[in-house]
Amino acid sequence: MDRRALQIALISATLATLLLALYLRRYERELSGGERVPVLALRKSLARGELLSDDALAVREIPMAYLEARAVRAAERSKVLGLPVGVPLEPAQGLLWSDLAIGGHARDLSNLVQPGKRAVTVLARGAFDGRDHALIQPGDYVDVLVTLDEGDGRRSDRRGSRVLLQRVLVLAVGGQTVGGVESRPQTASNPLTLSLEIQQAQRLSLAIERGSISVVLRNPEDSLIFENPPRVSAAMLGGDLPVEAPPQSSHPVNLGDIR
Repeated sequence: MDRRALQIALISATLATLLLALYLRRYERELSGGERVPVLALRKSLARGELLSDDALAVREIPMAYLEARAVRAAERSKVLGLPVGVPLEPAQGLLWSDLAIGGHARDLSNLVQPGKRAVTVLARGAFDGRDHALIQPGDYVDVLVTLDEGDGRRSDRRGSRVLLQRVLVLAVGGQTVGGVESRPQTASNPLTLSLEIQQAQRLSLAIERGSISVVLRNPEDSLIFENPPRVSAAMLGGDLPVEAPPQSSHPVNLGDIR
């Protein structure tokens, strides 16, 4: 009887150890940024204009939370072989679509849309000068603002501006899906095609119906997200604007409802 109890105890201890190991492994994976995605990186230095060869490329795994949206996936290796690079690249550097000089090679927009995202085309304007919109290129990141009436429409000081979306990837400008195309017309009327989640697309659609959309360009290395950025109203323009910056966070912003 004691021998059987000992066997049961040993089996229970073994199962508990296995379950604990599985839990710790899952916890460690989530803590390090989630599932790892294989992407392409450089094995050797390449000068601007050199062609990508198979021996110049390596594969490395990046946690999903830290994956650059413009990164070339390992499964897309055949699509980039033989293409010239538009900028000098160093070993171990991750390969981005924006690094490639493929102005003469059209890319299907559908192939640029990441799983779980949607391509949404909007006719926005530069927040401060319509001409700055013409300088936005595919592969850039922008913040999207909405300006709308928040009163009965009879008072101009009831208009307000809100930050609707932050760090949104630009997939295309006009009909171009490649940055650095010199022949692209530099006009402020080019529509932008943005990479959005479905809920973000719904809120953007509502914002377009309610007010006017503006975009502001941001540094591609800037991944900070402002939580609950303050609303700015037209009435504030006559006085002092708030100077206290909202807290910075790397977590996705809660867009909230458009009212």
